[in-house]
Amino acid sequence: MPTSKRVADSVTTSVALAKRLKVTTIIDGAEDMVTDAETADTGVTAEPTNTSDRCVVGRPAPTFSVPAVLADGTISTLALGQFAGKYLVLLFYPADFTFVCPTEITSFSDHAAEFAAMDCAVAVCSTDSEFVHYNWRQQTRKDGGIGEVAVPMLADRTRGMSRSYGVLCEEEGMAFRGLFIIDTKQVVRVAQINDMPVGRSVDEILRLVSALKFADEHGQVCPANWRKGDAAIDPDIERSKAYFQQS
Repeated sequence: MPTSKRVADSVTTSVALAKRLKVTTIIDGAEDMVTDAETADTGVTAEPTNTSDRCVVGRPAPTFSVPAVLADGTISTLALGQFAGKYLVLLFYPADFTFVCPTEITSFSDHAAEFAAMDCAVAVCSTDSEFVHYNWRQQTRKDGGIGEVAVPMLADRTRGMSRSYGVLCEEEGMAFRGLFIIDTKQVVRVAQINDMPVGRSVDEILRLVSALKFADEHGQVCPANWRKGDAAIDPDIERSKAYFQQS
């Protein structure tokens, strides 16, 4: 076997492992190595790697158009473009009719008005169908259901959306607890992925949306633990001293 072919095979294996671990920096470099090695071995130029469907902070969010149960209980299709012009908290969770998941969904639903006050929508997503979502809404919270919730529930039946956002657990066929904050221009600003056993803090996500909105509107940056009303920092060497001298 030619040396370049052995290199390509080895790097391909590394890329596969890196993708499972969500190590995108290694993937970028490694896929270039695969392309170079294959080209050297065959003389044929490989197709360029498409990065547009990867979820990367600071880049446009991966697009989607999937079935969903809307807040009013009707079933329709929701696409990323429908949220343009406002912030979006996109919350992935493992599965309906489980244990931690209903506590997260109902908590975000109960705070939907607070998000809306910041011109921010919330949507939740799992690999369950829209019909499973619909039936879960019929079960009361006391019985482990979610009842009527004020957030749309997206149905990623093909797993394509979970894959594009890098949250799919292939072995289980369900999503990890991924959370993404997408801004008014549909650029990813926050990306978090947690393992399945532990739920997330709604208060922290409210804080993050508030901080991002403040930074976008005022051009200042927010220090650790910043909350609305707190002092922020001018991102300038001299002007930033005003913050540090008072802290």
